[in-house]
Amino acid sequence: MNNQKQQKPTLTGQRFKTRKRDEKERFDPSQFQESIVQGLNQTGTDLEAVAKFLDASGAKLDYRRYAETLFDILVAGGMLAPGGTLSDDMSRTEFCLFTAKEDLETMQAYAQVFNKLIRRYKYLEKGFEEEIKKLLLFLKGFTESERNKLAMLTGILLANGNISASILSSLFNENLVKEGVSAAFAVKLFKSWINEKDINSVAASLRKVGMDNRLMELFPANKRSCEHFSKYFTDAGLKELSDFARNQQSIGARKELQKELQEQMSRGETLKDIIGYVREEMKKTNISEQTAIGIVWTSVMSSVEWNKKEELVTEQAIKHLKQYSPLLKAFTSQGLSELTLLLKIQEYCYDNIHFMKAFQKIVVLLYKADVLSEEAILKWYTEGHLAKGKSVFLEQMKKFVEWLKNAEEESESEEEEGD
Repeated sequence: MNNQKQQKPTLTGQRFKTRKRDEKERFDPSQFQESIVQGLNQTGTDLEAVAKFLDASGAKLDYRRYAETLFDILVAGGMLAPGGTLSDDMSRTEFCLFTAKEDLETMQAYAQVFNKLIRRYKYLEKGFEEEIKKLLLFLKGFTESERNKLAMLTGILLANGNISASILSSLFNENLVKEGVSAAFAVKLFKSWINEKDINSVAASLRKVGMDNRLMELFPANKRSCEHFSKYFTDAGLKELSDFARNQQSIGARKELQKELQEQMSRGETLKDIIGYVREEMKKTNISEQTAIGIVWTSVMSSVEWNKKEELVTEQAIKHLKQYSPLLKAFTSQGLSELTLLLKIQEYCYDNIHFMKAFQKIVVLLYKADVLSEEAILKWYTEGHLAKGKSVFLEQMKKFVEWLKNAEEESESEEEEGD
């Protein structure tokens, strides 16, 4: 027993020493770097040969462990120290992205090299995204030409789905934003992205990772306005991006308005205060009356728990809308707003099956409350309606429309007699 106890520390010690020595060898990238640099020096500017060399080397070299070193060399020619400068004590090559020609065609060819490499060695995907994020944080350490090449390459890779748009979060770094580096880089990046695909590709990728509402962060806080963003990117030849950002801001403002409206209603704020708030927001965020009436209608209809029984829901809706008719009236001062409201009512009654029979009663109530005019109702009936539930709703409105037309004719004949 005693002998066994004495042996234990000796055995543990030996194992520990071996593990430490292996670890030291494992994370020494100098030999790996030497092999990659030598291969790139031999292949030179022939990117087809570079792709073949990288493909073959993956079988002999440990790409998984030295992914960062590999990407550093392919982009900058050698290993990068923090901040973006090349490490002095390591060998380097003159054949890399940063020394290549600064044109779109060359950057597309480089994108193909990275694409082939990552398709062949799928495990490099995550490491490559991390590398791009890191390179974006190092932008201040690169020359303008190096930044331009990196921006074009990144735009192409984003367009082709080789990397996720989440890498753009690096551009929101305070120091890069403050010195205008982020915005200038973004111009080149989005130009090459749109050139490769289109603005729809940009929009879809940004939405996927929740970046669609964050583009303003490319500018310092004091310049973070839709006007500044729009002018900057329109002047740079990216009007499509300006329009997209403006639209995104408008969507955000509409969502915010609807949320606040519902909260004010649930708190029981007065209609006068609610109307004042909506008008203020319309001015501030440039929302049209047609958009506003759509938001108001949705908020009014979302502020109550509706009865599930069809025969009871109509009565409940009439009572509820009677209470809020002054709010709806405040945002239907134009014929187009009235028609927008009618279409919203039609859509709502179609989408919520319990309301199918309530449509006519709602319209009549709003007509009596001076929210909807006979002109708007007749226009909706004859040509302005949606296809959704068209036959059901037109049939419901038939008698009321006939009554409106007769009333209009009687009014006209009375006027003629008076003349």
